[in-house]
Amino acid sequence: MKELKFNGNKLVTGPGAIDYIKNLDGQRIFVVTGKSAMFKNGTIDHIKAVFTEQGKTCEVYSGIGGNPTTGEVLSGLAAMKAFDPDTVMAVGGGSAIDATKVMTLMCEYPELTLEDIRGGKAPAERKKLQFIAAPSTSGTASEVTRAAVITFTEENIKVGLKTTAFIPDIAILDGSLTLSMPKHVMVETGMDALTHAVESYINKNNDDFCKFMSKGAVEGLCAYLPLSYEKGDVENRQKVHNFQCLAGLAFQNSGLGMDHGIAHAFGGRFGTSHGLLNAVALPYVLKYNARDEAVKADLDELSRMIGADIIKTIEGFNAQFGVPKTFREMGISEEDFNAHYESLLDNSMKGSTARNPVPMTREEMDKVLKSIYYGDILF
Repeated sequence: MKELKFNGNKLVTGPGAIDYIKNLDGQRIFVVTGKSAMFKNGTIDHIKAVFTEQGKTCEVYSGIGGNPTTGEVLSGLAAMKAFDPDTVMAVGGGSAIDATKVMTLMCEYPELTLEDIRGGKAPAERKKLQFIAAPSTSGTASEVTRAAVITFTEENIKVGLKTTAFIPDIAILDGSLTLSMPKHVMVETGMDALTHAVESYINKNNDDFCKFMSKGAVEGLCAYLPLSYEKGDVENRQKVHNFQCLAGLAFQNSGLGMDHGIAHAFGGRFGTSHGLLNAVALPYVLKYNARDEAVKADLDELSRMIGADIIKTIEGFNAQFGVPKTFREMGISEEDFNAHYESLLDNSMKGSTARNPVPMTREEMDKVLKSIYYGDILF
């Protein structure tokens, strides 16, 4: 028996969908966002104007970074508690949404600690606070998932905290919010989404529902990522926005693999873009995992579906989008790589690596990491 949950109460999609907030019944809305993007493109002003016209009280909390830390979560939590909202809205990238998930749950359950959540002791649902998520980037699918990735700074590692209570009640997929994404952000988030779709598809914890969705997400992202990159128009951005969400609906119920385990280890240590790490590592990870016959059959099926070899297609996207071929080309110095190697290796074995379709040993992970860093296949 397997219990599946795909999203909260409602998913609203399409250009202009942000105006769905006019239908909210909350009176005190605490809005959380990143550092500047949603201010510059006018989204925050628009949200504030909608709530003000309705006579509602709204406070905006900003400054969540690209890799939200435990400190940022606790600072935001203090501000949220002081405001005492009945509704919380996260608008911005996946990082802002992830941080807001944890803040909202801890606000509703004041006795809850980060270590409690990390240890699997989080409540399974919220009962008081209404939670809305409107992503401005197309990658994490945090608007529909039960995961929140937070950097525990004392350990220099990203940890995926999980509970169904993190799933927003309402997800708003408005492609117009993504128009302000610079190309490099579109690439990093888009390749993160493609990694979600592929890793979910080949995961052995998959099922009929998730497999169909992840396969559809691969097909859609392979078709529209290049168009979103080249044109940057709302139609293609909306398509990528929708398909990245579809990948999220799949992977939160099936799991991912060692690409994400590796990305969390290196991102936690170096603060590097999660999506970029995923993009660089993905071809190596898939080549390694293809030694498993079931994985090879899945990759062959994806190749037939898109009409081209899936691994070569991903390598082609990386070349087209200007993604480095190795972690060394990304700018991680050999000195830093070697100095922190043992902890990078240990941390790469954690998290999503536990669900990799090929069970990993430390010795095998050593070969994979050095292959990704130097660019030579050592496995």
